[in-house]
Amino acid sequence: MKKETIFISGMDCAACALNIERKLKKTEGVLSANVNFATNKATVEFDETKIIFSNLKSVITSLGYGAIEKSNDQASNSIDREKQEREKEISVLKDRVLYSILLTFPVILLALPEMLGSLVTIEYPDSIIRHSEIIQFFLSTLVLFINRDFFTKGFRGLINRAPGMDSLVALGVGTAYVYSVLVSFELIEGSMYFETAALLVTFIVLGKYLEALAKGKTSEAIKRLMGLQPKTAIIYRNGKEVEIPIDQVSVGDIIVVKPGSKIPVDGVIVEGESSIDESSFTGESMPVHKRKNDSVIGATINKTGSFMFKATKVGSETMLAQIIKLVEDAQGSKAPIQRLADQVAGYFVQVVIVLALFSFIYWYFHVGQSFLFSITILVSTLIIACPCAMGLATPTAVMIGTGKGAENGILFKNAESLELLHKVKTIVFDKTGTITKGEAVVTDIFSFGISEQLLLQVAASVENKSEHHLAQAVVKKAKEQGTRIINVSSFKAIPGHGVSATLGKLSVLAGNLALMRQESVKGLSIAVDRMATLESDGKTVILISANSKLIGMIAIADTIKENAKEAILRLNSLGYETIMITGDNERTANAIAKQVGISTVLAHVLPQDKAAEVKKLQSNGRKVAFVGDGINDAPALAQSDVGIAIGSGTDVAIESGSVVLVKNDLRNIFKAIELSKYTLGKIKQNLFWAFFYNSVGIPIAMGLLYPINGFLLNPVVAGAAMAFSSISVVCNSLVMRGWKPKK
Repeated sequence: MKKETIFISGMDCAACALNIERKLKKTEGVLSANVNFATNKATVEFDETKIIFSNLKSVITSLGYGAIEKSNDQASNSIDREKQEREKEISVLKDRVLYSILLTFPVILLALPEMLGSLVTIEYPDSIIRHSEIIQFFLSTLVLFINRDFFTKGFRGLINRAPGMDSLVALGVGTAYVYSVLVSFELIEGSMYFETAALLVTFIVLGKYLEALAKGKTSEAIKRLMGLQPKTAIIYRNGKEVEIPIDQVSVGDIIVVKPGSKIPVDGVIVEGESSIDESSFTGESMPVHKRKNDSVIGATINKTGSFMFKATKVGSETMLAQIIKLVEDAQGSKAPIQRLADQVAGYFVQVVIVLALFSFIYWYFHVGQSFLFSITILVSTLIIACPCAMGLATPTAVMIGTGKGAENGILFKNAESLELLHKVKTIVFDKTGTITKGEAVVTDIFSFGISEQLLLQVAASVENKSEHHLAQAVVKKAKEQGTRIINVSSFKAIPGHGVSATLGKLSVLAGNLALMRQESVKGLSIAVDRMATLESDGKTVILISANSKLIGMIAIADTIKENAKEAILRLNSLGYETIMITGDNERTANAIAKQVGISTVLAHVLPQDKAAEVKKLQSNGRKVAFVGDGINDAPALAQSDVGIAIGSGTDVAIESGSVVLVKNDLRNIFKAIELSKYTLGKIKQNLFWAFFYNSVGIPIAMGLLYPINGFLLNPVVAGAAMAFSSISVVCNSLVMRGWKPKK
């Protein structure tokens, strides 16, 4: 299975996107397809053994649209290429608008005497009056020819039984034009509509131009992210500093960073120290002091000192490239609320064509109105109805919402998480690495029958092969005291309980009380009361036994993160149910929970069982968000309605959860919820106005008000209203660019 992104040019409405999507999904070998009108992109998953990529492009071009493969080079190259295509499209639309206006203006002037009748007298030279019809015919024909893609795509859509906005324009304008041609050549009697046909097309292409400009502004978050990346890097080779292009930097290169310059790629400092501005990633305004062995992020700004670092991630592997990809994917995805708009847009054009024909038949045959009157109704109904506004309502808001999130260190992986997060009422926090720092330190050592030094040596030797953070705390303590660590054999990790190993002639266990009881270890009574005291202080206790006899216990504490209490108390005050889940025993878990203000604790939960606990909460009808470190908690993050992965520096857990908090700050959960609520509010506003516009506009165009007050909608006004509806929806979304999280 392969996944590719294709940039599509020439889409004019949501129906265009939907028709392309349907065609792709029906193609053999295509597993899934998602076409986004606002981003002009298609994301396609397909089986390479059944179809090749060039065939996918052919499917799109067969419908009359352009298809360009997304570059697999660095993100900057891909973005630049798409930017060039978008700018080219805007430039072409601009030229079409200019030429259309210049050609339409004289057509209107020539039509004014007939339009104004006896209200105003306009006198033209006899030579112009004699050739007025020919001039109008010639100029309006040029206008339609310049904008011929409306007709080629429109009629192609009708032939393929996939009509879109272009089909409505082609039918409406084409009807007005053909009728005018027949009148001008005296094949039928009536008034000419050349100025209406020319002006309609001019208004519509002007609307498309303004819409394209506005749509371009919705992707400025990506442009700003791309602007963060420096173009060159100074590397240290053979004792000299050499400046090279950023795309030539390789993993392992030693890079020199001077005061005030940007860090080119991700890496680890090998010499020097400095304060670094990471606000573009974390939203934190205060610079972070970095020294030897600390990680640095590409595209952040070095404030004071000079240093050298070793490149560890370059190109598409850097944190910046991953964030850009994450934001792009989110902007290209569809929110659940968009399904309604897509369903409506899918049948909208066909319904409008039927309504327009019905209106014509009703007024001409049933009521007995003139042919000119009935044609006006037909053209106005076709022109005023357009699914553009419905198609733009959701994706434009999602694009800006995800972009604002990225600016504030909140990465939404898809539109669904952006929409759902504000509906969550229960938030489950993993303890280690989420509420606590995950930097465990040994606080107490108690030995039974042997020296503390020997106990620490035995415990550290057994735990040395374990990757668990508690085990590493024991090993770190032994190294700090200069204790020799001995190699062990038959090492075995027992998930959720501890470890076992053979040390010389000793069969050693290190773990919790459940493990000791399970293995029938003797002498546990001496430790039970002391364990209770330590655990009530929020400490975790590791018991150590040798040959089934307890020889000691080590207490370990994990410090609570800064701002964790503030974040949780604020969520509590807003009515959210907060729950802590952990593999620790109840006493230790309750002690930690009490310190941060959490009243509900799920203790003794093994890693593989966390997802089941989340599912239990969901079975009671709750919308659940799970907050974890994004690696060990992956099943629970996936099970929850919204998985929130806590990121830290370059270790952002991008593969887990649907929301990633770049900065290790739980207060950003509230910001993410706030942004979700704000974005959905804008989406609902957009959809309301889009549906309201069509609900009111179409009946008026069909002549609903004519029997009441004699009002008949002019097709030109209908065209202007159609263009305005799309532009107003995009502009309403652009207001979101001013969003700032509450303090």
